Amino acid sequence: MTSKKIADAAIKILNQKITNEIFLIIQNDRELMHNYLRAVESNGLDNVNQTIGKEVKKAYKLKNLNDREDNPTCTLIQSHQKFE
Repeated sequence: MTSKKIADAAIKILNQKITNEIFLIIQNDRELMHNYLRAVESNGLDNVNQTIGKEVKKAYKLKNLNDREDNPTCTLIQSHQKFE
């Protein structure tokens, strides 16, 4: 396998779980978690989580796969869109 193919394979794996990774960063950072909880209190859980997911997609210029992750490791979300 070439270096490019290895990188492409690793990026593909990350893209499919990047939303979970972003939420783990929020969950594990005291200040981000505090701000997240305040945002949820003000705007509602679904609104906050959907907005974060959309911003991840936009920031990395990702495209939706026809698949969702239903068992994320982050406890802030129950599922998330997978990206390619």
